[in-house]
Amino acid sequence: MNWRINIIIFLFIISACKPEKANEIAVFDSAYLISANELKAINQQPNIKIIDFRKKERYKNEHIEGALNLWRTDIEDTTYPYSGIMAGKKQIEDLFGKLGIQTEDTIVIYDDNGLCEASRLWWILQNYDFENIKLLLGGISVWKSINGQVNSEIPKVETTVFKLKANPKMRYYASKEQVIEALKNNVVILDTRNEDEFSGKQQKKGAYKAGRIPKSIHIDWVEAINYSGNKKFKPIKDLEKIYSKINKNDSIILYCHSGVRSAHTTFVLTQLLGYKNVTNYDGSWTEWSYFDDLPFESDSITLTQ
Repeated sequence: MNWRINIIIFLFIISACKPEKANEIAVFDSAYLISANELKAINQQPNIKIIDFRKKERYKNEHIEGALNLWRTDIEDTTYPYSGIMAGKKQIEDLFGKLGIQTEDTIVIYDDNGLCEASRLWWILQNYDFENIKLLLGGISVWKSINGQVNSEIPKVETTVFKLKANPKMRYYASKEQVIEALKNNVVILDTRNEDEFSGKQQKKGAYKAGRIPKSIHIDWVEAINYSGNKKFKPIKDLEKIYSKINKNDSIILYCHSGVRSAHTTFVLTQLLGYKNVTNYDGSWTEWSYFDDLPFESDSITLTQ
């Protein structure tokens, strides 16, 4: 009798796991994503370099064992009069070399904000043709939920040589000049900020005025994830519905405040939904708002010079 009960329990467990497994494969089937269990199996390998992409104080308090720390300011070109512009190739090479990362290493990036922050570094490295990148699904909270090791120790590193390709494709990059040209053509301009920013009601720190780029349509980046839950991506069918107003054959330029949230949407569109003609405006609203001669709109005013 006991063996029958054991078989029933076993079959119940298997059947209960199948839908979750199928859903995970359907939603998260991307070469650039890694689950916590997958990372746990390889995180001790010397060619795996884990980057905690959060503010330094959060990293110092607790991080995945062996993780290195980077934040937005580390991958920013500070020579501009406004903030947020992506670091140049040489700056990234020097930075990674100082962190002990080698060219042949695989980099696993995580954050605690639904991969929004991590996606910015993914986007920069993609532009420089570095593809050995994985984003950790669910971030540090999911890692801890499977009893992944965390601590507050800062790992010791030895300087290495890290080199990017000589002539990178900049595959997902859009400049201010390209946005200006896009306004003259049939290009979709997608604003991924929140509704108040899009309408002009809110002006975030770093912007020189409130408003939006003319002809923009709006889809908040946060719509793509379970923000109040596990912060993982929503199922593919939900993502398809969210972005259904944009045709997959359209040329699309994304932007937000400083190209971070729009980098996340770049990942969603290109890696999860199969959009082909997608670029992210690096300077985004921070840069656009700096120039008084550039056109802008808000719900209360429209200025086109």
